[in-house]
Amino acid sequence: MAHFVNTCIRRFSTSAMRAEAIKCVTVIGGGQMGAGIAQVAATTGHQVVIVDQSEDILNKSKASIHKSLQRVAKKKFADDAKAGEAFISEAIDRVSIQTDATNAVGNADLVVEAIVENLEVKRQLFTILDKAAPQHTIFASNTSSLPIKDIAESTQRMDRFGGLHFFNPVPVMKLLEVVRIPQTSDETFNKLLAFGKNLQKTTVNCKDTPGFIVNRLLVPYMVEAVRLLERGDASTRDIDTAMKLGAGYPMGPFELCDYVGLDTMKFILDGWHEKNPENPLFEPSAMLNKLVAEGKFGIKTGEGFYPYKKK
Repeated sequence: MAHFVNTCIRRFSTSAMRAEAIKCVTVIGGGQMGAGIAQVAATTGHQVVIVDQSEDILNKSKASIHKSLQRVAKKKFADDAKAGEAFISEAIDRVSIQTDATNAVGNADLVVEAIVENLEVKRQLFTILDKAAPQHTIFASNTSSLPIKDIAESTQRMDRFGGLHFFNPVPVMKLLEVVRIPQTSDETFNKLLAFGKNLQKTTVNCKDTPGFIVNRLLVPYMVEAVRLLERGDASTRDIDTAMKLGAGYPMGPFELCDYVGLDTMKFILDGWHEKNPENPLFEPSAMLNKLVAEGKFGIKTGEGFYPYKKK
């Protein structure tokens, strides 16, 4: 009888543990994406730790979150300044900063990685975190172009690994692509979906294919626009105008290229071409390569397909 009771208790405890929602989130990377992820997590009641290499980066990250929260509060609490101040204060109080990643994951239910798009760097990071994080901790990458499976293989928890692909700017963009690899357990995937919904994002389910959903369609579309230009079929401005007025897109493909960054596009395209050299959609573009070689990355450098005034 005692054995039966103890077994029931263990099963109940395990079930209760599995049913627990994600409450504590560690975000690795304090850049624009990492700060955005931390902000939306904090404003939806999660305890958040942001990790980066220096206090200076982390202080700037927290300052950018504070500034963003002020903009949100100004709109959300336009007629109630005190409520707006409370909203900002409560969210900021849920965010802490750390330079030691191994310490930062000690209580994490979820670790979201938002660092440089370099496979080996990500793998090295997760190898270290895998030894430091509790067994129940779920790992996720915010990569937009690298295979989740290739990153997850650096850990011993592939069943507790998935992708959470947020879009920039995170506090504004409503979509979250939730990516699973074949090894991702149903429990893990359902927790990631629930987390996304708790962040008040619209979630879509994705397999671990190049670019997931959005970038898999978007990058070839932008590169095909470049190929049109390379062939002399139409001008940059006419192609942009055609897609805005003919297809109802808010930005033309070249405006979007410059916004995303031509260096980012090249990086994604090169990676996909290396993995899938037979796919003509992933063929490198001579024009794109030339612009990147000249340091013309788009808005961030002051010139891409269009010139921009540097701020």
